[in-house]
Amino acid sequence: MISDECLVECPIDDDEDEEQLALSAPPPPEFASKGPYGINQHLKVEVSDVLAEPASPHSLDQVWVYSVLGFEKTRVLSYRILSLLLAVPFALLCGVSLGFLACLHVWFVVPLAQLSHTFIPCLRSLWICTVNVLISPLCSSLALCCSHVAIILSKKDWQPQKSDTEVA
Repeated sequence: MISDECLVECPIDDDEDEEQLALSAPPPPEFASKGPYGINQHLKVEVSDVLAEPASPHSLDQVWVYSVLGFEKTRVLSYRILSLLLAVPFALLCGVSLGFLACLHVWFVVPLAQLSHTFIPCLRSLWICTVNVLISPLCSSLALCCSHVAIILSKKDWQPQKSDTEVA
């Protein structure tokens, strides 16, 4: 049991942390969480992100209004139609693939890892015996054969050779 004399008091001031958070810069807009999960923020596209007129020449106001209306309606309608056609099959595909991965992990990967941790010491000793019986004598014999090889270089070997074209 620790006595109270050994304990050290550490004052924690939560107000300083809140001040630091308030002074820190906000995250970039692509990382700012606006939805419940903060995903697909890059898909929030407006007309001005895609279509824009230069500063000096302008089209008629009605052209711009109908262009914006056509863009927005087409974007929303095409998304809804494609979602209607693709969302359910893709959700089923994602569900099946995630279920398959979960089953594979639970029934194959984890048991295989546990078995490998169990049998690795036995396999290690078997591998060491194999190396000592087969590979080590072979390497020792090869080393003894190559130990008496000597390479002697003379000054003649370092001089550049003259080619046939320089002689003629």
